[in-house]
Amino acid sequence: MATAISPTTHQCRRLSLEERSQYRLEYSRDGYVVIRNFARSEYLSELQGQALKELQYRRQPVEYEADLGYPGAPESRSAHGGQTIRRLLHAYTRHQCFKDFVTDPELIRSLRIFSNRNGLVFTPNHHNCLMSKHPGFSSSTYWHQDIRYWHFEKSELVSVWLGLTDENAENGALKVIPGSHRLAPEAYELGNQSFLDPKSKKNQSLIKHAKQIELQAGDALFFHCRLFHGANRNDSSEVKLSLVLTYHSDDNHPIEGSRSTKAPEIPLDNV
Repeated sequence: MATAISPTTHQCRRLSLEERSQYRLEYSRDGYVVIRNFARSEYLSELQGQALKELQYRRQPVEYEADLGYPGAPESRSAHGGQTIRRLLHAYTRHQCFKDFVTDPELIRSLRIFSNRNGLVFTPNHHNCLMSKHPGFSSSTYWHQDIRYWHFEKSELVSVWLGLTDENAENGALKVIPGSHRLAPEAYELGNQSFLDPKSKKNQSLIKHAKQIELQAGDALFFHCRLFHGANRNDSSEVKLSLVLTYHSDDNHPIEGSRSTKAPEIPLDNV
């Protein structure tokens, strides 16, 4: 395991005791929390600027919309729009500003609200990306749980989705199904690629409770790895950008031999 990192920067605002108590209850009930104005404005500008540079540089590793074949995506990389970027992977190692955000003391304190343990670990193997959604060539993502693609001893991980631009229904912001993180597997039916089967009456009853998440730049969405979520295409005229990261407690280990162990994890000292 990599040497633990002691966070020293402060890119995020400190939550009050009242906020911490409120968010703990909301997360337990709904499986997600939106924290407004989470990234401090002076650091948000740096994150936004560097994210735009990364899109321009197009440095590997990169995931293209055409790679996934989701609805609305170009048919191949050689097709019109086939070089449209969906994710710039390995955000943690792309620039110091992203590394500083990953290890920010206030972010770690906030995560502790949801993890119920002091020891936290950042996993570079899942999310750890700058996610972009481009007009014209972006795709829709069906309802899914992230834990379906990850391999850990316990299905208890928290993702942080920081809006680097405003996010709304028009530009393909996330939608979530509140409380779905608490569902037993028999409460829903999965189809192709572990997405919710839209033809299932059981699933239709679940999806009707979905909620659209709207963020302003600097807002952060924290959500459970078992929360069902999805998104539509970007029908606006501007690129949507997000920084997405995933954490877990230090007693929840990735399964040996799985892709969840591809790169060494980053343990974070208590702050």
